[in-house]
Parts: sequence; C-alpha cells; structure tokens
Amino acid sequence: MLPCSFGRRTTLLGASAALVTGTGRAQEVFPSRPIRMIIPFPAGGPTDVYARLYAERLGRELGQSVVTENRGGAGGAIGSLEVSRARADGYTILFGTASTHALYPLVARQPQFDVLRDFTAIAELGGGPLCWLAHPSRPATLRSFLDAARNANPLVSYGSPGSGTMMHLATELLKQQAGGVAITHVPYRGAAPAMNDLVGGTLALAVNTFGGGLPLHKGGRARMLAVATAQRLEAAPDVPTVNEALGVTGFEAVLWHAVFAPPALPAPILERLSAATNAALSDPAFRASLTASGITASAPGTPVSAAAFIDAETQRYAPVVEAIRPELEQ
Repeated sequence: MLPCSFGRRTTLLGASAALVTGTGRAQEVFPSRPIRMIIPFPAGGPTDVYARLYAERLGRELGQSVVTENRGGAGGAIGSLEVSRARADGYTILFGTASTHALYPLVARQPQFDVLRDFTAIAELGGGPLCWLAHPSRPATLRSFLDAARNANPLVSYGSPGSGTMMHLATELLKQQAGGVAITHVPYRGAAPAMNDLVGGTLALAVNTFGGGLPLHKGGRARMLAVATAQRLEAAPDVPTVNEALGVTGFEAVLWHAVFAPPALPAPILERLSAATNAALSDPAFRASLTASGITASAPGTPVSAAAFIDAETQRYAPVVEAIRPELEQ
C-alpha cells in the first residue's frame, strides 16, 4: 500500500506544482486584458487626436485594446491625478502633455503632484510644433513684423489658447530671442477663438500648433510667419523656421506628448510598454498618419531619455515663467 499511496501523493504534488507554475506564468503575461488610457483634456483638441492614434497603434502592438477616456479639468490636473493614484500594474496609463508635466508644476500656485515622484515616464512621443500666424494685412515676415511692432502705437497684441499654456510661454521665449520686443498677450479660452479673431482682424498675431494653423495659411486667411522646428516642414516648405527668420539657433517649441504610468511600475511591464511604443514610432505608416495630422513623432527612446527630456523642458521654461509671474497670478 505504501508505494501506491506515495505514488498518488507524488502525482498530486506534481499537479499542484504545475498549477502554481502555470498560474505564475499567466500572471507574468502582460497585458492580459484591455488597458485604460486617460486623456486629461476634453475630446476634439490636438492632444485628443494624437492620443487616439497612439492608442490604436499601441493596442495592435500589445495585442489588447487600449481604451481612451477623456478626463479634462484643471488644466489636465484632474486626469493626471487619477493616474498617479491608480494601481501600478500597467492597466491605467496617462497620455500626458507639456502642459501637465512640464508647465503645470511651474505655473500652479500649489501643484497637486510631482511629475517625477508621482509618475513613471514610459516614452516621449513628440507632438504638434508651434507656429505664429499674422493677419494678411500685417508685414509678411517674422522679422519685419517684430520690427514694426517695436514702433507700434498702440502696442501690438498676440493671442494664445490661454495663460500659462505652452503657446503662451513659447511666445514669451520668442520675444526674448527677438531682443525683448513688446507685444501684449491676450489669453483666450482655447485656440479656436483666437484664430477667429486673427482672421477677423482683431488680432495682429496668434500662436497655434502647426496642424491647427496650416489650413488658415493654405486658405490665405492668415499668414504663417514661422514654425518652431529645427527644419522646415514638408507640409509647408514656404514657411521658414524661427531660427531662419530671426537668425538664431536652437529655437524649438512643440506641444509635446508623453505617456506615463503610476509610480513604481514593475520593470517588466515598463519594458513591455516602452518596446511596444518604440515599435509604433518606428513604423513608417504610423509616422505618416501622424504627419498627415500635423504631428511630428519622436524617434524611439527609453523611459530614462523620456524622463530626462521632460526635466530639461521644465528647466527651459522655468525662467520664462518667473519673468511673467505677475501676469500669471492676476
């Protein structure tokens, strides 16, 4: 009886071990169910466009659906906070932006999160380069526009989608590069109202993403004076870069996007999300779909390079924010 009893116990132990091993392996597989990606802004804007393109492509790489959910409010802070407090299992991620993860900690009086401590950076994705557009009645080049603005009475004004946005701060940086020309900022509630006033002649100058400004430029309703990229863009080869227009170097401004997870994301899950993102960014067809939407994709990178980029962008705009702090606190 002993051999028979021992044999049965050995079989049961072996089956139990196999079950445990199988369960362990199943738990290691990521993802095994759909991923939820929070977009911390309302639907319909440039961030939403890129987020949905990325979600579809990321889902194909991972073999699981990536479901987008718009959670706008408080300049992106509400949706960002939700992700920072979620379980660090890779099933809740954030489609963050320059506004939420570079500018928010600079412009908020009491920031509700720390971009390095409260998130795991997965990848920097690129985004919409900024451009400056003038009413067709205004000088035809950025240099001539700024020269005319120096002597204008009353002062020339420019419109942005809001105080403290990337468009606002990039224009203040542009003014510094141009020698401190005085142009008054007029904040709007979004890009569309500013574009309407520009086309109507109420505004002399406005700042937008390249994708948002290109239809106006091509339709002759506004003139794109410069784009904040290292090289001219294929979709508008007639538009110079800021570097060309002003004779400066290194001026670039992008309403960039990046993907984040909650803090302490396990390394294997981080590596899986990073690899899937890099596969998407390496795909010519995906990059072409982004270009068609006015988006410039980043080159593939690493979580470390993404975190370093975000930190560098924060440092770049910190002195700009301090220079206009009184305006921001009005």
